Amino acid sequence: MPGGGTAAATPGGAALTTAPSASRSGLPASDAAAPPPPPDAATPSDGGTAAAGGRRVPRRTVRTLGGVALVAVLGIAGTLVLGGGGWPAGLTVDLSAPLDGAGRWVLDNRDTHPLFLYFLLHLSNTATDAVDAVYQVLAAMGWPGVLAAGVLLAWRAAGSGRRGARVACVAFGAFAACGLLGMWDATLLTLALMAVAVAVAALLGALIGLAAGLSDRVDRVVRPVLDTMQVLPAFAYLLPFVLVFGTGTPAALFCTVIYAAPPMARLTALGLRSADQGVLEAAVSLGANGRQRLWTARLPLARRQMLLGLNQTIMMALSMVVVAALVGAGGLGEEVYSALSTVDVGKALAAGVPIVLIAVWLDRTTAAAGDHLDDAAQRRGLLHGRSAWALAAGGVLAAVLVGRALGGAAWPRGWTYDISTPVNRAQDWVVDHLSTGVPLVGGTQVWSDAFTLGLLNPLRDGLQWLPWWALLLAVAVLARLVGTWATALTATAALAATGVLGVWTKSLDTLSQVVAALAVTLVVGVLTGVACARLRWVERWLRPVLDTLQTMPQFVYLIPVVALFGVSRAAAITAAVVYALPAVVRITAQGVREVDPAALEAARSMGASTRQQLFQVQLPLARPALGLAVNQGVVLVLAVVVVGGLVGGGALGYDVVKGLSQGDMGTGVTAGLAIVCLGLVLDRITQPAAREPRP
Repeated sequence: MPGGGTAAATPGGAALTTAPSASRSGLPASDAAAPPPPPDAATPSDGGTAAAGGRRVPRRTVRTLGGVALVAVLGIAGTLVLGGGGWPAGLTVDLSAPLDGAGRWVLDNRDTHPLFLYFLLHLSNTATDAVDAVYQVLAAMGWPGVLAAGVLLAWRAAGSGRRGARVACVAFGAFAACGLLGMWDATLLTLALMAVAVAVAALLGALIGLAAGLSDRVDRVVRPVLDTMQVLPAFAYLLPFVLVFGTGTPAALFCTVIYAAPPMARLTALGLRSADQGVLEAAVSLGANGRQRLWTARLPLARRQMLLGLNQTIMMALSMVVVAALVGAGGLGEEVYSALSTVDVGKALAAGVPIVLIAVWLDRTTAAAGDHLDDAAQRRGLLHGRSAWALAAGGVLAAVLVGRALGGAAWPRGWTYDISTPVNRAQDWVVDHLSTGVPLVGGTQVWSDAFTLGLLNPLRDGLQWLPWWALLLAVAVLARLVGTWATALTATAALAATGVLGVWTKSLDTLSQVVAALAVTLVVGVLTGVACARLRWVERWLRPVLDTLQTMPQFVYLIPVVALFGVSRAAAITAAVVYALPAVVRITAQGVREVDPAALEAARSMGASTRQQLFQVQLPLARPALGLAVNQGVVLVLAVVVVGGLVGGGALGYDVVKGLSQGDMGTGVTAGLAIVCLGLVLDRITQPAAREPRP
């Protein structure tokens, strides 16, 4: 998970793409184009019908009611036999001691063991040298050279027309803002780490995607690994790398590579597998062997998907580079983290704005490059092809020489502006005037307290009050209703694992935050998505807002919510809602908009009102898209609720942050594993799995 509705950067590894057709959005063609069934007809998704009181009831409804009845019966029986209470202490396994022991062994042998001396140490040194080399090149180019390189790269990628000029202006504004806000050196360090991480992640992802796209066996092996990485929050990557490589550049680089590689692998495999069969057959008929078909047909046909994968990889790498500041990566992320730790909203905003602008620049550049592929193959002239690259290179060289002649490699100190003081004053004004005492609406603090006391606390207390076996039973039934027995077993085992790890209570606290944030996200997101699908002017006004929100890394969301709501769980949940909302809105709008026009026309011809068309035609036919929106909302909300541990979210997120900051291997890894388990549970109960067809 960005700009223009092409792709979005999803911490936790979730890749989201939007496209103007059902087939490109991942929705089955049959679901996107099927006409609405008659009221009494069975639909394939219902699995048939059953007679009840003279009416035909869908089997899905019967199955759901049966599941609820089963949970109720087993719940009453379980209460009488097993009693209530939290997770039994006798069923826990303390991993803290062995994990802390492993951490001590690594620390004691990091400088002497052959594994470290002859392998891991070389990796660490190579990573450090690569990032330092890129940083030195950027610093030697000077600010005029870097500024010219960013602008001309954007212009060349987008073409020489109006779009190229617009993207070049975006690049100029992004780099100029980084310098004006006094973040030029931090920006260069972030760009150096980004350049190396994206290069390695893109290469690794392309190789994995190539193997998965050409081999069904490899695809079956790789897919569950990529699924696990998708639900694995960013924080879970950090601690093992810190333990092995220590704090600094190597740990940040390697965890960024692993986090950012999956979208490149997925989209490369997708592009290879969705290649036009007619073109491939034509290549075979011309006598091309397997290698020739790959280089002359498959890869050229897949380049658009591969470029989209590069877009996703860049956005996820930028998000992870910021999070990696927790382990000493430096750059803009460190500025944001240090400011948030002292609740200095002004300083955090000064570093957060450049992050957003760099994300927008990179997103617009890669998206424009994908749209420019077909035009670039047809156009010739001085401003196209190799001559355009030569002009861009010449422009960068000229800017570097000008910068050296002026004697200013670093951004001029007199050209900076400190926004931290006015921003902090604005925050104080917000706290004094908008937190309480606002007529009619109360204020942000009033909303925060009402949300915490009215929804969040009762939900958390209710989950923690329920018997442990009742929760396992409820998860099993829910997972079985939406999937298979394997899905139910996986979800139940994952939830039980949080109890075995000894963090049952904290896991339920985190789960309550995720559920509360998801409820708000779905209500607002689905309503907004429906409005965007039915009212074009709403979509036009919201598109730039959604584009901006989709390019913002996770940390940046914490800055405004801390200013409005203070350090609290409500602030963490608000950040999660804002982060997940664009994906839910886009998927919902796309699903509703792509309903078969023939179905709507048939409903209108039968006299259906606008409300009836929406609730009886569009929403039922858009059910696959709505299911995907729920699933993506879960993954994205979980990612930021955990990051919200930095601003008062507590629970598992706080334990991970504590483990990172204090080197507590047992606490950090245990909390990270529990987060992965929660992500797996939520993914399985919100993502329907294919059932075997009934005979």
